[in-house]
Amino acid sequence: MARLTLKTTKPIDRTASPKTPTARARRALRGRKPVKPPAAASAAQPPPSGQPPAAHSTPVATQRAAPTSARTDARTAEPSTSETRRVARDGKDARRPAATAKTRDAAEPKAARAHPPRHEHPDDPRLSKRMSELGLCSRREADEWIENGWVKVDGEVVTALGVRVSPRARIDIDPAAARHQSEQVTILLNKPVGYVSGQAEDGHEPAMVLIRPENRWADDPSPTRFKPSHLRGLAPAGRLDIDSTGLLVFTQDGRVAKRLIGRDSPVEKEYLVRVEGTLSDDGLRLLQHGLELDGVKLKPARVSWQNEHQLRFVLREGRKRQIRRMCELVGLNVTGLKRVRSGGVPLGPLPPGQWRYLRRDEAF
Repeated sequence: MARLTLKTTKPIDRTASPKTPTARARRALRGRKPVKPPAAASAAQPPPSGQPPAAHSTPVATQRAAPTSARTDARTAEPSTSETRRVARDGKDARRPAATAKTRDAAEPKAARAHPPRHEHPDDPRLSKRMSELGLCSRREADEWIENGWVKVDGEVVTALGVRVSPRARIDIDPAAARHQSEQVTILLNKPVGYVSGQAEDGHEPAMVLIRPENRWADDPSPTRFKPSHLRGLAPAGRLDIDSTGLLVFTQDGRVAKRLIGRDSPVEKEYLVRVEGTLSDDGLRLLQHGLELDGVKLKPARVSWQNEHQLRFVLREGRKRQIRRMCELVGLNVTGLKRVRSGGVPLGPLPPGQWRYLRRDEAF
């Protein structure tokens, strides 16, 4: 007779923790996406009757709050669908972190962030302006000297532009700046008709093109030898109209430029003006003092007859086309205008279209 074998089944303990799946079970489940039961359904399902709640189960209040927290975390961690589409359309990475101040500072060149040091007295003048007021150099030259380390303020070298200094501060200049300044030249040109003073305009060449070695006056008394570096930074200190002739000054020295064309320049400019028309005594007095241009009263001028067709003007200002407009106001027509002197420097016998150096013993 066959022997009967009884198999004992162990009762299920619902309070026990689930067993760890075996390696075979993990291989079977690999690649499958587990199905998560609805949170609401699991939360609403009561425990079997007569049994206490499981030790690891979560209270109902906690289960209800968990989805809200999860949704909040999801919104914080991942962009919304509409935002993802917008970022993808703009060609930007939605997960790219925003640039911090430290990142911006690292990417921005240090020179672009450089600022002059703060000054405790903001009403004090800037160093370059103070140097110009003292007659040491022009403001443009002052900036160059400061950058080169040639300027000391109260014994300390200053290399930052825009620094403010006390009017009582002691300013010392390195001898290298004086040597640099002594090498700068000033050139006198007798400008002919048809050339403009500054930049080329309306097909007319600038008078600067005439400053070439072959155009230097053969009787120039200056011993200075021409160098191409003399043209570097050379600029007109004043202007003459296209149809005017005479003395036109070019300089590399900012002090000369300021003296000739500064707002309060004391330098006289003398002109010989050929005119047509009749000038009464009242008209002559108006030319000397009493006319306005563009609503601004002109400074007094010295005007007299040089001969029956020519007037002599001596001015201390240089408004645009000033003499021609002054003559029009008193009924005169200008047919020729020539500048013959600037300060203490006359045009002299310098031929039209030629130039010479300003001598050491000459001053405007």
